[in-house]
Amino acid sequence: MSGDDLGEVIVEFVRNGAYLKCSAIHVATGVEVSAVGPVAERHGLERIAVAKLRRALERR
Repeated sequence: MSGDDLGEVIVEFVRNGAYLKCSAIHVATGVEVSAVGPVAERHGLERIAVAKLRRALERR
């Protein structure tokens, strides 16, 4: 998989104090992954979560 061929992905952020959890869910398969890091790194966490989702889907 490369580019934007993942299809529809839901990205959710949940803050817990100084930490932020970013979950990425692939709508078609229901595969979910998450990444946790500092609140200030919102965009970085989203990139990491989407990359983890891509790898999880490649392994299926």
